[in-house]
Amino acid sequence: MEKKDVTLTFDDLRDKVITYIKDEKELELITKAYMFAYKKHFGQKRLTGENYIEHPLNVAYILTGIFADSATICAALLHDVLEDTDATIEEVREKFGDEITSLVEGVTKINKLNFTGDTETVIANHRKILVGLSEDVRVIIIKLADRLHNLRTLWILSEKKQKQKAKETLDILAPIAHRLGMNQIKSELEDLSLRYYKPDIYFSIVEMLNKSKVERDKIILEMKNNVSVLLNEHGIKHEIKGRAKSIYSIYKKLDKGRKFSDIYDLLALRVYVDTEQECYQALGIIHSKYKPLPKRFKDYIAMPKTNMYQSLHTTVFGIDGNLFEIQIRTYEMDRVAEYGIASHWSYKEQGSGKITIQNEMEKKLQFFRSIIELKNEEPNEEKFVKSVKEDVLKNTIYVFTPKGDVIELPKGSTPIDFAYKVHSDIGDKMVGALVNNSIAPLDYKLQDNDIIKIITNKNSAGPSREWLNIVKTNQAKNKIKAFFNRIDKTEILKKGEEIFTKELRKRKIPYNDFMTNENIDKILEELRYNSIDDLYFNIGNENLPVTQVINIIYNENDSKEEIILRKRQNREVDLPTIKNDIIVEGIDEIKVNLAGCCKPIPGDEIVGYITKGYGITVHRLSCPNISDLEERLIEVKWNNNLDKKYPTNILIHTIESHSILMDIIAKTTNNDISVQSINIIKSNDAFMYEITVLVSDKDKLTKFMNDVDSIPKILDVERAIK
Repeated sequence: MEKKDVTLTFDDLRDKVITYIKDEKELELITKAYMFAYKKHFGQKRLTGENYIEHPLNVAYILTGIFADSATICAALLHDVLEDTDATIEEVREKFGDEITSLVEGVTKINKLNFTGDTETVIANHRKILVGLSEDVRVIIIKLADRLHNLRTLWILSEKKQKQKAKETLDILAPIAHRLGMNQIKSELEDLSLRYYKPDIYFSIVEMLNKSKVERDKIILEMKNNVSVLLNEHGIKHEIKGRAKSIYSIYKKLDKGRKFSDIYDLLALRVYVDTEQECYQALGIIHSKYKPLPKRFKDYIAMPKTNMYQSLHTTVFGIDGNLFEIQIRTYEMDRVAEYGIASHWSYKEQGSGKITIQNEMEKKLQFFRSIIELKNEEPNEEKFVKSVKEDVLKNTIYVFTPKGDVIELPKGSTPIDFAYKVHSDIGDKMVGALVNNSIAPLDYKLQDNDIIKIITNKNSAGPSREWLNIVKTNQAKNKIKAFFNRIDKTEILKKGEEIFTKELRKRKIPYNDFMTNENIDKILEELRYNSIDDLYFNIGNENLPVTQVINIIYNENDSKEEIILRKRQNREVDLPTIKNDIIVEGIDEIKVNLAGCCKPIPGDEIVGYITKGYGITVHRLSCPNISDLEERLIEVKWNNNLDKKYPTNILIHTIESHSILMDIIAKTTNNDISVQSINIIKSNDAFMYEITVLVSDKDKLTKFMNDVDSIPKILDVERAIK
């Protein structure tokens, strides 16, 4: 077992805070937050055996390392009181105000998320973290510090939980720290995570570093002195430090097939100067003596990264032919490089010109604007995260408008992606593009530093549906789809109205008698629609049965729940014919059935079980009914060309049943899902609905389940296996 760190005290925290926060009222508020947290957590212990208050104290202390403001320090001290003590949100708001309470509440929501290795859960949590981050960056910064301290004491958990937490950090939190430019926290998160996720590799790298340390230190010191003499000769005031390579970054290079001896930036120097001009002067002086390695020069001063990182990078042939990576930056650039957006906390303007952290973020980080845009355009949770991964967290290129504005896009983007990134109207009216003053095809793959001018025509008929096969970004795809949805909506509205009036004629109900203001208000209220257009649109889209609309008015003696339950309760559900839906490699003619116990749907990971006399039964891979049947399992897969719906069962746990069912049914209308049968299971203090739904794929089912889970008084939603 590893040793605990030396116990941290509030005096240690206060001593660190007063180095950059001077306002007495802010310091008093931090003391008040500590005392409140201390009393609320009194008597609680962590798994390590230490008093619980040491955790929020350490989280706050970590944040002083990035000069966090007083509200953030207070929120860090209070971040667990809502979840782990009897403190109420009203109590916190009364004592500490709206700003701090909002931060504490945001961290509490994130901490309630139970990360697991299950793809759907990770995706949902990833989305919530990113969306929370885009609303107030300080929430995620507190979360990063919270995770960092937990990793420092991860030794207390079982090996399985260690690996789980480490993987979560590498997959979800470390990339966010990177995008925020918080290099110090990111590097420690990565190194600690690797220590527990892949300990053998971690310690082998540590051993290799230790073996070569003496020799490396000697060479670096000699090179450092040579460069310093060179800069002094030219009157450049400077400071030079040897730069330690993180263990995780070495691991990533080894993982790509590099040899340890070939990782030349193990020999690295960082040069600090006072001004941007001196950065370029120092670069020229160093290159005049030490030959640079071709294609290894990067100018992040003229072209900063989106996390505000600025520096000059060059790799040169140094003493004895050793390759050295040298970074040159100002002290201010170094502050941003180490602390990212947090570096602005200690430099906020005072008085009426005060700039909030949120405004800084909005000005400086295109990253967050990209996330907010995607959040607004992509309602499907799983697709949202895919969009973020593909459009935001992926390798990017930087291109220019004719005015010199920088636009960030993922690699592989086209002029169409560029047009929609600039503005929807430009994309919709686009008829061509000039790239570097030459006409370029619309499917041209943009390159770093391209200058793009979009040619538009106000009389253009709009985008082509073929563009959906050309564009790279989900943002452009969503905007093209939105254009055609607007065109198609008129036809769908007309179709819905025709279906509705035809059903009224069929029942011999006069249109004017039915569509009174009172009836319209009742229908819209029951279905939670805003207008008659919403009603016709959902009927025309076949999301809403017209009989359901009419029954709202003419079945007043029965509740809507009673009508639905009477029609669907205990109904037997037949599994669909699935010939050609499932592909069994090497076998064409064999009977294939979907298992009734777990009811798989397209998108589920599946496996076939060879039955005696009944062909192959297809189960979800997670189905417990096949866990001990390994010898008779066969590999199967879904046919990609499917256009039908399949039944599957979900269990919905609720506090009470009144009106909940209609809320659940309402969620189906927006998800292209229909309900086949409903059974109610009542326990002492809760209800459970077992519902069979018809759905085309797992994405739609996940979206539906998440929508249902958001309904008040819903306790839990899960897929059923019998």
